[in-house]
Amino acid sequence: MTDTLQKFMFEGAPVRGELVELSDTWRHVQSHSNYPLVVRRLLGEMLAAAALLSANLKFNGAIIMQIHGDGPLRLLVVECDSELHLRATAKLAPDVVISDDATLASLVNVHGKGRFVITLDPKDKLPGQQAYQGIVPLDGDTVAEVIESYMLRSEQLDTKLWLAADGEVSRGLLLQKLPREGGIDAPVNDDLETWNRVVMLGQTLRAEELLTTDIETLMRRLFWEETIRVFDPRSPSFQCSCNRVKVGNMLMMLGRQEVETAIAELGLLAIDCDFCGQHYEFDKVDCAQLFATETTVEALSMPSLSKH
Repeated sequence: MTDTLQKFMFEGAPVRGELVELSDTWRHVQSHSNYPLVVRRLLGEMLAAAALLSANLKFNGAIIMQIHGDGPLRLLVVECDSELHLRATAKLAPDVVISDDATLASLVNVHGKGRFVITLDPKDKLPGQQAYQGIVPLDGDTVAEVIESYMLRSEQLDTKLWLAADGEVSRGLLLQKLPREGGIDAPVNDDLETWNRVVMLGQTLRAEELLTTDIETLMRRLFWEETIRVFDPRSPSFQCSCNRVKVGNMLMMLGRQEVETAIAELGLLAIDCDFCGQHYEFDKVDCAQLFATETTVEALSMPSLSKH
């Protein structure tokens, strides 16, 4: 059974919902790393959340979610594009031991410097266009609460998330109250009543139930009394965008002197992609070729000297 994201709307009210189930994608993310139990859970929850938020992207590009920490866990990062291609990784401080019952705050916000970052990165940027980035302090005890706070503060959207992950599957439920479109004279009280009711239904969901129940059953169990419109399901998948050219560009950004010094010391530069584990090697000749291109461009741009 393929990974699935199911969108639905509640009839008569601007309230939408989504359920996502990631198993193959989640196993790919974990395949080259042995994360501590609690880190694995947090990363899996962020993976589900990124898929849920990306399903409503209005542009061809990617959403990148990051939690930067000042404790044993330095970084959680998940990327999902408008085609629901996902990748994710985590970085830990060196030689740390993390207990299974560690909290999000104790892992990433020890000195109050933890940050949550969302970047919206269009694939086909217009000239001068930059990616949009929102950065906020960590506000919440869970990944779901942090994202809910961000969505309300930065996007002015009432959003509720239920997230869960173990070693086998990552799942999530999103409910979101949307503004009425086109200035329609809407029954605001009815909208609020529907929103409050479906949120209460969502709050009956427990992590164990979310992890062990398929999407169709969950939707029926939670919202069997509601009239909902169900859309065609989508299929998220793992995909990493790394390649040798991008790694070469990264080395060029380090600068010729630093790369040449490293080559002289190590003889070979070995780089592993943090997202997929792909291994890349650059020897002395490879690195010389990287900067030979740069030299050629510089030479072509030099003013010519002619004799008169």
